Amino acid sequence: MSAAPIKVLVIDDEPPIRKLLRMGLSTQGYEILEASNGKIALELLAQDPALIILDLGLPDIQGHELLRMIRGRNDSVPVVVLSSRGDEAGKVQALDLGADDYLTKPFGMDELLARMRAALRHQLQVHGERPVFRSGDLSVDLVRRIVKVGDKDVKLSPKEYELLRVLVQHAGKVLTHRFLLKELWDELTDAQYLRVYVRQLRQKIEADPERPQFVLTETGIGYRLRAGD
Repeated sequence: MSAAPIKVLVIDDEPPIRKLLRMGLSTQGYEILEASNGKIALELLAQDPALIILDLGLPDIQGHELLRMIRGRNDSVPVVVLSSRGDEAGKVQALDLGADDYLTKPFGMDELLARMRAALRHQLQVHGERPVFRSGDLSVDLVRRIVKVGDKDVKLSPKEYELLRVLVQHAGKVLTHRFLLKELWDELTDAQYLRVYVRQLRQKIEADPERPQFVLTETGIGYRLRAGD
């Protein structure tokens, strides 16, 4: 017996975007629920979508407010936000409110599918955390606290390890400066401290720290660890 298709709720007030997503995602085997505004979206939450694609520019409920309402009803469903180009503040706010990722319009279907897979994979990891994370040559044993690049052990300071551990636990997901500062320090709010530790971590795990393959910068927003294999 074949598995039931993964249900995706698309919330966007533009019919051409909904049509594009319906056609593109249906061919990949996803079942699509469509909402043209926030009111319909909240009603469709009762159908338990496995993932939500949310456009922030809706006619009836402000996108960030709708995201807050969604999180109030379901704190674990992955949410990928669609936003206009250059709206960095809006993206940061959405991520801080619990969105898992974002895409800037216009976007490619391949990129959207990759972000969806990463968000769904991250949710599975949250519910059954794998003790060893692997991405390319990088491996992180979260139980034994052993970090390797290839066969070589990497020695990290306690704070560098904590930074990497948080990134691993959210691999593939964008983490804002604010989120990382809150996770790693109680009082600090200056992102410069974070940049120092990211730079130090890259020096130890990246083949070329100036062109990182693992710890990726999301300009003006935060950082993302490349998703696991």
